[in-house]
Amino acid sequence: MAAFDFLHPGLQHHVVNSLGWHELRPFQEEVIPVVLRGDNAVVIAPTAGGKTEAAMLPILSRMLSEDWRGLSVLYLCPIRALLNNLHVRLERYATLVGRTCSVWHGDTSPTEKARINREQPDILLTTPESLEVMLVSTKTDPVALFAQIRAVIVDELHAFAGDDRGWHMLSVLQRVSRLAGRDIQRIGLSATVGNPEQLLRWLTAGSTQQGCVVCPPAGPVRAAEVQLDFVGSIKNAAVVLSRLHRGEKRLVFVDSRARAEELGVELKQLEMKVFVTHSSLSKDQRRRAERAFASETDCVIVATSVLELGVDVGDLDRVIQIDAPSTVASFLQRMGRTGRRDNTHRNCLILATHDFALLQSAALLGMWSQGFVEQVIPPPIPYHVFVQQILALVLQESGFVRSDWPAWIGKVQAFAEMNDGRADAIIDFALDLNLLGEDGGRMHLGTEAERRLGHRHFSELLSVLTSQPLFQVRFGTLEVGFVHPLSFAAKKDGPAILALGGRGWRVTHLDWDRKIAHVEPAQESGRSRWLGSSVPLSAKLCAAVREVLLSTDESPAWSRRAASQIAQLRQDLSPCCGDGSVIARRGQSLEWWTFGGLIANQTVVQYLQPHIDSPLRADNFWIRLQADISIERLNQTILDLRDFSSPPDWDLKEPAADILKFADLLPDHLLKDMILARIADVPRAQEILRLPIRIAEL
Repeated sequence: MAAFDFLHPGLQHHVVNSLGWHELRPFQEEVIPVVLRGDNAVVIAPTAGGKTEAAMLPILSRMLSEDWRGLSVLYLCPIRALLNNLHVRLERYATLVGRTCSVWHGDTSPTEKARINREQPDILLTTPESLEVMLVSTKTDPVALFAQIRAVIVDELHAFAGDDRGWHMLSVLQRVSRLAGRDIQRIGLSATVGNPEQLLRWLTAGSTQQGCVVCPPAGPVRAAEVQLDFVGSIKNAAVVLSRLHRGEKRLVFVDSRARAEELGVELKQLEMKVFVTHSSLSKDQRRRAERAFASETDCVIVATSVLELGVDVGDLDRVIQIDAPSTVASFLQRMGRTGRRDNTHRNCLILATHDFALLQSAALLGMWSQGFVEQVIPPPIPYHVFVQQILALVLQESGFVRSDWPAWIGKVQAFAEMNDGRADAIIDFALDLNLLGEDGGRMHLGTEAERRLGHRHFSELLSVLTSQPLFQVRFGTLEVGFVHPLSFAAKKDGPAILALGGRGWRVTHLDWDRKIAHVEPAQESGRSRWLGSSVPLSAKLCAAVREVLLSTDESPAWSRRAASQIAQLRQDLSPCCGDGSVIARRGQSLEWWTFGGLIANQTVVQYLQPHIDSPLRADNFWIRLQADISIERLNQTILDLRDFSSPPDWDLKEPAADILKFADLLPDHLLKDMILARIADVPRAQEILRLPIRIAEL
C-alpha cells in the first residue's frame, strides 16, 4: 500500500484530478507517514525538489481527518518575497479542500491584518519577526490567535539556523506553543546540508515527539554543466554576458547590492534586457522586476542572495555567478535554480573578476566535485537574543514574573542551561540599567527601555537584526528603494547620481529629517552605497585554495583563460605555499601566509598585537604586517605564544555593540564570552602559531 493511500480521500481526489499528479516522488511518499503520525521532521532535498508539497499534503490531510479549526498551521520563511511566492501555491492547495491561507509580513496592509485577526485562516505564512509583532501588539489577541496551532513548517531551515534569527525563531515558537497549550509539530525544510541530524535536534529541542530526517533516496548523480572563466572586471563580465547564451533566460548572482547595481548599469549600456533585484529596492520595484523576468525569454536578472532561497522566477535556462559564493551549500542552492525542465541539466557559469575570486572559485568547485557540503552551525551562546526575549515577554505579558522565563523560552537549546546564574546576571543587569523595573515580584519595562527602544511601538525590539540608517529614495510618489547616506557623497562635481534598479537617478533634494532622497531619472551612470563586512571564509575553503596553488592539475571545468591565469598565479604565489606558513615581503609590507581563514587569522592578530608596536591586519589567507617589523623579534614572539592556551585579551565592548544588536544590554563578562565564542578560533590560531615559518620574497 502506497503512503499516498493514507491521505484523506478528499485530498487524494484533488491531487489526482485537480492538480493532475499521477504519482508523488519517492521521498514525498516517505515524508507522508512521518507527518501523519505527528512526528517532527527535517526534510532535505535540492531546490525545486518538492519539499513544500512533501510537508503540506500530509498536514492538509491531518487538518481534514482531525477536523482542525481556526489558525492551526504556521508556515515560516526567512524573506517576504518567498512568502508572497508560496502564498499563491499554498492558497490553491488549501482552497481545493475548503480551507484558507493568508500571508502576514511587514508589507501586509493594516486592513488585511485586521481581517486575519477577525477571520482566522487555517494556514498563515509569516516571518519570525511578524510572529513577534503578533505576540506583543495591542491590536492582536495572541491567546485567541494561536490557541489552535497544531503544526509549524519552517522553510529554508538552514538559512535560519546559520544566524541569530534562528534563535529568535525558536524563542517565539516556544512562546506560541505555550499559548496554544500543546507541543507543536515541527517540520523543517532545507537544502542539502552536512549535518541534518544536528539541525533536527536544534529545531525540536524540548519537544516530546519523535523526530527524523528524511532525504531523497540516493540515486544517480544528476549531470551538471559547470564552467569557470576569468574575466578580470565587472565591465568585462557584462561584455561576456551580452554575448553568451543569447535568447535564453539568465539569472546572475553577485555578492552585494552595490555590485548588482554596477553590473545592471553595465548591461543596460550594452542594450541588454536586464532586471535588478535586491533587498534595498522597494517591494514594488522587486515584484515588478521578478514578474517581468518570469514572463520574458531573452533577458538577464541580476540578484543578490535574495533569489537564492527558492523564489520562483519561472523556468531558467542559465545561472551565472559573478565570483564565488562563500560556501558549497550556497553554490548548490543557486545552481539548483536550473535543470527543472525535462531533458535539461543543472548548470552554472562562474565569472571571476579578480585573482583570489578565481582561486576561491576553483577551490569551491573542487570541494563540490568531492561531494563536500558544509555543516550549518547555529551561533553559540546568544545572550543578546535572551535579553531581547525577556524584554519582549515583559511587553507581551503585563505583570510578567521573573521566574517564569523558563516556562516561556527555557526549552530553546541555547537557553536550557542558563539557570546556572547567567540568566539572573542578564536580568539583574537590565534592572540596573533601568531597562526593566520590578514591583512586588512582577516586572515592567523601565524608563530606559522606553527611551532606547520605545519609538514606533517598540519596533526596534522586535527583530534581532541590526538595520542600517538608510534613506528612502523617491521619484514623485514612486518608492524606488533605500540607500546609505554615504551614497550622496559619491559625486563631487554636481548632484549625486544613484544607481537603483539598474538605472541612474539624480538626487534633486535631500530631506534629512525624514530621511528621504527625492530623485529624477538620469542618463548618467550612478553609484549607491550600503555598508557591509567582508565574508569570512572557512579554514577548509582557504586550505582548498592552498591546494589549488600547490597542485599542477587542471579541471575540465576551467576555461582556457581561467587555466592560464591559475597557472600564472601558481608561479607567482608558489613561495607562499610551502610546508607550514610563510612570511613573504610584498612591496612595502610583509604578508604572513597562513591560509587559516579570517576568524583564525584575526585571533592570531589578537594574540600578537599587544607584543607588536605596528598595527596588524588579518585577511582570509594572510596577516599583513608593517615592512619595518623585525623578523627575528616576530619569530621570538610567536615562539613565546605557542604554549599560551588561554584566549587572547580581546577588547570587545565597542565593536560588539556595532556587530550584534542588544549587545550593549549585556554584562561585560557575558558579552566577552559570547563574542569570543563567535569571532575567535583559539584552537586553529594555536595551530597556526605552532607551524614552522619560512621567509620568502614575492
